[in-house]
Amino acid sequence: MSSRNSVSVITVGFMLFALFFGAGNLIFPPQLGQAAGENLFLANLGFIITGVGLPVLAVLALGISGKSNLQSLASQVHPLYGLIFTVALYLTIGPLFALPRTNTVAYEMGILPFLEDKSSNWSLLIFTIIFFGLSLYFSLQSKKLVDIIGKILTPLLLIVITLLILAAFFNPIGAIQEPTEGYTVNSFFKGFQEGYLTMDVLAAFVFGIIIINTMKDQGSVSKKKLLVSTMKAALIAAALLAIVYSSLAYLGAISVNGIGYLDNGGAILAATSAFYFGSYGKIILGFIVVAACLTTSIGLITSCASYFHKIVPNVSYKVWAIIFTLFSAVISNFGLSTIIEFSIPVLSMLYPLAMCLMILTFLHPLFKGRKEVYQISILCTFIIALFDGLNAAGINIQVVNEWFTTVLPLYTVGLGWIIPAIVGGLVGLILSFIKPTNI
Repeated sequence: MSSRNSVSVITVGFMLFALFFGAGNLIFPPQLGQAAGENLFLANLGFIITGVGLPVLAVLALGISGKSNLQSLASQVHPLYGLIFTVALYLTIGPLFALPRTNTVAYEMGILPFLEDKSSNWSLLIFTIIFFGLSLYFSLQSKKLVDIIGKILTPLLLIVITLLILAAFFNPIGAIQEPTEGYTVNSFFKGFQEGYLTMDVLAAFVFGIIIINTMKDQGSVSKKKLLVSTMKAALIAAALLAIVYSSLAYLGAISVNGIGYLDNGGAILAATSAFYFGSYGKIILGFIVVAACLTTSIGLITSCASYFHKIVPNVSYKVWAIIFTLFSAVISNFGLSTIIEFSIPVLSMLYPLAMCLMILTFLHPLFKGRKEVYQISILCTFIIALFDGLNAAGINIQVVNEWFTTVLPLYTVGLGWIIPAIVGGLVGLILSFIKPTNI
């Protein structure tokens, strides 16, 4: 590879890292670290697989598929499924969860640490109005300013986080504690499911198109060259993400003695920043996180409004942007911990479907893209994922759960969908030979 192409791959690798390294994702590794304690290694490994490895594979799957967007990729199951899955994904990484989370993370890390009355809801409401007012304003303006600000803020945020991590490594707050109840057993699988909260596998299906188009613009014309370049860029992003997430998880693990167990990762980061750097460090971290969350919010509003305007052109982009902004502002006022809690059931249903689609995309040439393989494999995955989501929501159908626990390996750790997905794919393959279809 020429030096110019090498520079391009490195640049795109850092670009992909910046896309995934949203300020909202900073909150999960520290919380995992506090909870996992002495089981940090296994829990973090599980988190890295879903929070880093799978998003990278999703980007590569898009490159292999040759599709121009997520809807066309998911439509290999069925056009209606492609629409429903894509709409659900955009709503999840947009107004339902990720978009409100940008506001609440910014509030938890940038405003709440400086308030005397931390229980008041009025401060969150006022901040929400200002935050989403700015988000809406900039989402209706030129995106050039947002892009410039984003390129400045991501490196600044990374510098501040690096200083915090170095302080933790060279001067630990305290010893790593015993794991909390959820991490005493099956810590790897618990961390695996915690990785869902980043939503990066879902976001990867959107970001992947940006990366692939960028690689094409950089001269990767042939499919083989495009895949190789994309893989190298993805590995750079993965390595950086794994290092940052693992370091933040360690930061959380050694923080308990000094700051105690806190409700969410935003509070943990704010408290550790104050512990090491005092008020000055807390102000710097808070300002950068608020600004970084603002640019993420603008990007999410823009992406979601653009997609929904495309599928419902009678409603203008501006109206969609206003709808998503107002909806997100309402959801935001439930607070960060509540948003995370409500997102878990939805992600428990969506993630298996996303992972199954990704695997089928990789295997597409082996079964020659037969619709039956996609359809029955996805159907079987959906059935199990539905009950995973219900369980996560506290709705336990005992008879079904007992039977699934008996017949499905890994069902109790949220991976019971794997065997049904494989069996469904094989059944679909057999049916495709019995009843030939046009490919």
